[in-house]
Amino acid sequence: MKVLHLHRIGGIGGSERHLLELLPALRERGVDARFLGLDDTSAAPEPFYAALAERDVPYERLPCPRDLDPGLARRVRAAVRATRPDVVHTHLVHADVHGLAAVARTSQTLVSTKHNDDRFRAGRLRYLERLATRRASLVVCITEALARFNRDIVGLPPEKLRVVHYGLDAPPAPWGPPGGPALPEDVPVLVAVARLVPQKGLDVAVDALALVRERHPDAQLVVLGEGPLRGELVERARARGIGDAVSLAGRVGDVAWWLRRADVVVHPARWEGFGLALLEAMLCARPIVASRVSSIPEIVVDGETGLLVAPDDPAGLAAAVSALLADPARGRSYGEAGRARALAEFSVARMAERTLAVYEEASASR
Repeated sequence: MKVLHLHRIGGIGGSERHLLELLPALRERGVDARFLGLDDTSAAPEPFYAALAERDVPYERLPCPRDLDPGLARRVRAAVRATRPDVVHTHLVHADVHGLAAVARTSQTLVSTKHNDDRFRAGRLRYLERLATRRASLVVCITEALARFNRDIVGLPPEKLRVVHYGLDAPPAPWGPPGGPALPEDVPVLVAVARLVPQKGLDVAVDALALVRERHPDAQLVVLGEGPLRGELVERARARGIGDAVSLAGRVGDVAWWLRRADVVVHPARWEGFGLALLEAMLCARPIVASRVSSIPEIVVDGETGLLVAPDDPAGLAAAVSALLADPARGRSYGEAGRARALAEFSVARMAERTLAVYEEASASR
């Protein structure tokens, strides 16, 4: 079976990391998995292709500087026809639209993966998604919560939806020294791995830290990630009187080192397609405090691998974090249970086998 994956690339986020795990695993199982990238030339697509090359995954690249480009549609169609895949597998809206056009009037099987429940998908875009999904044989949703969102909010046909969770076997490998602030070993550390955008609720984490420090005055928050809210978060921490306790470390060389250094990993997202940072924390055996939204309760089991709190609730987040800081044995128990759950329920092998089953079902239905 030959499968061509299609995705717009501007860096390495959750969906890109998913592909870097999935494509080699499919090739190990005899699938001729290939990749066609639509390059966001205003961003940084190069690291993704370097990682693909390291994994011996064949790929082709096409520039995609604009959202709407009739010329790109023709080039995608030509590339798909030259590859002659049995299955075209699209990821996110740009690829959905171009993949739909590429397989029109062909017998090729079309599969689409939905990676997030971003609020814009509940607007006018849902009509375009419904149109694209009419041609798709099956639609992969990365969580049950996302399947419900696609069914109830976007309006996709429920009979086409299949759930395949992301899979990871290990946290990200280091590419350099840990970076970030130098902190004493006995200082309680909260770590968040997230883009600095409103979705991730890092403003809530800053407000919660101010409350946590009332009981644990040495506690520090280290945020691993970049984004447009950096200045706003710095000012927020300064206004709360904790400017010296919040470190926006950016893109560090060893995320796993910081996760293992964390006493608690916090993830106060307002919505979340999956949250690979949660799996990374679980594989590092860290306790998690996260929002009870979207897919997160499918990953973090409240009272077993971490604690779940309401979104936009700094006091609730602070209370949960403080409880774990006051009871290290409980935190270690949650961390070990989380690692066992990650290895059992969210492995790369499990993800690859379920994806292959989707291809077989979709091909049979065509």
